[in-house]
Amino acid sequence: MKSTILFASVLVSSLFIASCSQESTELGPNQPGVLYETNFQQSKDGWEADVVDYGPQIADIQFKSDWVSLPSPLNTNQKSIMVSSMNRSDDLFMYIRKKLTGLTPNTTYSLVFDVELASQYADNSVGIGGSPGSSVYLKAGASATEPKKELKNNFYEISIDKGNQAEGGRDALLLGTIGAGNDVTDYKLITRSNAEKPLQVKTNANGELWLVVGTDSGFEGLTTLYYSKIKVTAK
Repeated sequence: MKSTILFASVLVSSLFIASCSQESTELGPNQPGVLYETNFQQSKDGWEADVVDYGPQIADIQFKSDWVSLPSPLNTNQKSIMVSSMNRSDDLFMYIRKKLTGLTPNTTYSLVFDVELASQYADNSVGIGGSPGSSVYLKAGASATEPKKELKNNFYEISIDKGNQAEGGRDALLLGTIGAGNDVTDYKLITRSNAEKPLQVKTNANGELWLVVGTDSGFEGLTTLYYSKIKVTAK
C-alpha cells in the first residue's frame, strides 16, 4: 500500500514538472540544445511588444498587443501574444522582445529560431503596397545589447540591425513570410525557422542576450498576428 501511494506521489510530481516546462524553459550554459522555449500558456513570459520604422507625425497606426487566446477556428484554449498594427509608413516593423539570461559570458552561439504563429493572410492575396501575406516578412534575431526604440531624424527606429523588408540584417534573419497558403481566409497556425542558416551572436559579459521576433511589412494595411510558440536552439 505504501509503495502504491509513493508511486502516485512521484507520478503527480512528474506531471506537474512536465506541465510547467511546456510553458517556459531557460537552460544554463552547460545544457546544450534548447536555450529557450515557451508556448505562452501561463503568461507572456516577459515578452514586450512595440513598433518602429515610422515618423511621429504618422497617425492612426492602431498598434496594440495583449496576451490572449488563439482566434477561432483555432484552439481557443491555447494562449498567445497578439500583436496588431496599421502600416501607414509602408515599412512598419512590429516586434516582440525578451531578455535571455544564464548563458556563458562573452561566447558566440549559433542560434536557430522556430516560431509558430497564427495568420489569416494568403500567399496570393493582393493589397495596397503589397500582399498582406507574401509582402509581410517574419524575422527573428538576438543581440547582446538591448533592442531599443529610438527617435532619429524624426523617425522611430530599432537600435539593432534587423535589415529591411525581405532582407535580413546583422542581428536578425529572415524566416519567411506570414503567408498561410493560397486562398486562405481563416486563421491557421504556421511555423517558420532559420534552421538552414543559424544566426551567429555573442553574449555580453553577463551571459545575456535579447531575443527579437517581428514582422517587416510592405503591406499598407492592418496586420493582426498571434504568436503561439517560440523555441531557440543552439547548434
